[in-house]
Amino acid sequence: MDDASLDDAAPDDPAPDDAWLDAECRRLLDFGRRVVHPRGGAAWLDDDGAPDLGRPVHTWITSRTVHVYGIGAVLGVDGAASIAAGALDGLRGVLRDPEHGGWFGAVGPDGEPDDVKSCYAHAFVMLAGSTAVVAGLPGADDLLPEATQVFEEHFWDDDLGRVVDEWDRGWTTPAPYRGLNSTMHSLEAMLAVGDVTGDGVWHDRAARLAGLVLELAPSYDGRLPEHFGPDWSVDLELNRDRPGDPFKPYGATVGHGLEWSRLLLQLEATLGEAAPAGLLDTSRLLFDRAVADGWHADGAPGFVYTTDWEGRPVVRERMHWVVAEGIAAAAALHRRTGEEDDARRYAEWWAYARDHLVDRERGSWHHELDPANRPQASVWPGKPDLYHAVQATLLPRLPLAPSLARAVAMSGGLRAPA
Repeated sequence: MDDASLDDAAPDDPAPDDAWLDAECRRLLDFGRRVVHPRGGAAWLDDDGAPDLGRPVHTWITSRTVHVYGIGAVLGVDGAASIAAGALDGLRGVLRDPEHGGWFGAVGPDGEPDDVKSCYAHAFVMLAGSTAVVAGLPGADDLLPEATQVFEEHFWDDDLGRVVDEWDRGWTTPAPYRGLNSTMHSLEAMLAVGDVTGDGVWHDRAARLAGLVLELAPSYDGRLPEHFGPDWSVDLELNRDRPGDPFKPYGATVGHGLEWSRLLLQLEATLGEAAPAGLLDTSRLLFDRAVADGWHADGAPGFVYTTDWEGRPVVRERMHWVVAEGIAAAAALHRRTGEEDDARRYAEWWAYARDHLVDRERGSWHHELDPANRPQASVWPGKPDLYHAVQATLLPRLPLAPSLARAVAMSGGLRAPA
């Protein structure tokens, strides 16, 4: 693996150094210090970092909070361990289904749970559990095996090497929908679980999940279909009438092409000689397609959210998480190949993030911008999610394997240069 420096970028657009990345990571974590909900779990945060108690407590936000503040604890950030533990209490309490097992998608302000059991949410519970074990959080050693058992029993289809997307509360009937988003985050979680437990079956499962993307990417010229029927038949038209859906948008999702690009390289690094063929080539295809279709696609800088199957922009809003994933993917490709253009993109996208997304006045990053790069909130009101931005400050400073929490721990806490 080439460890060429990302500081090789163009001098007029310099990449941030490690000290800046460290400071930005800690600034982001400081923004979310009020995130623990009074009933346990993580609250949805508004633009100033105040908890919006009128919104549900979501399992995916809670799990991501355990993950980022668990890493914060490993980094030695003051108070991060107690924040992670408070969020973890939500996974052990209000969000856990004591009758049927597993986790609710969310619990409303009135205490009523969302009855859907989703693979997406449960994958993040596994990620949270693995990070919590690395951070030594109370209850982590019980949460992780419970999360992996529930996932194996209900979401992992061993015959196909794929995942089931949703169940009803009692696990009686799976929904007909299958999705690539839950597949992607399942792979992410599987890499982390395998690293933390030492059980290689999780890495093998991640490789089987990646096989779907290895098939799809060249068949659709790097624009990944996201939606499928129960037999995994591709549905290219889903939500054409609701193209801005936050979880199931119509068309190709530019940010997911970037995210898959990075994850395939992390899988390759994890498996070494046992890795499936084609991971690097597919990573490059996905990255290049996302950049060609999504970046500066409509006369203004920034990534559009989605395109149609010919690469034309559909939803032109700019989501913060897409830039964060672009940064991480460019860093991963540069580490893997040493190609100068990846370093240039990395620096360019950090410059965009600092100019348009980093909110120096109110904290965190603006989660959504309009096509003219002005803050708006049509899809993501407030600033509920630190996960993507925090990871963008960490992944460029770490090797491609092991997974994030383990890598931070092995680095000795990623101390910034004096």
